[in-house]
Amino acid sequence: MNAHPNEFDRKRIAKRLEDRCRYRYVHPEVFAIENGYEVKSPCCSRNIDSEGGVIDIAKMVHLPQTNSWRLFSKAHEDGSWVYYGEYAALSDLIVELNLDPERKFWQ
Repeated sequence: MNAHPNEFDRKRIAKRLEDRCRYRYVHPEVFAIENGYEVKSPCCSRNIDSEGGVIDIAKMVHLPQTNSWRLFSKAHEDGSWVYYGEYAALSDLIVELNLDPERKFWQ
């Protein structure tokens, strides 16, 4: 049985997202999904949604067999999730999401 999602980590992720580098004035939300979490936020730049509506930012999936995490970004053109990377710890994944060096998440 997978330990994720759980309310403790959902809240921890939401709190850590306050440290992100881009679009700090919007308030993202973290939702529990099967085996992980999904981040949604009002559209930061209005590049994706000109009305500033809520868009998908990231999906985090826990892999219980290796106790690792996969991070996905959203391809808004076709609505698919795109694999971004795998991390040994949830905290490492959140650091990468907050930095977003390739501007794949906070668009």
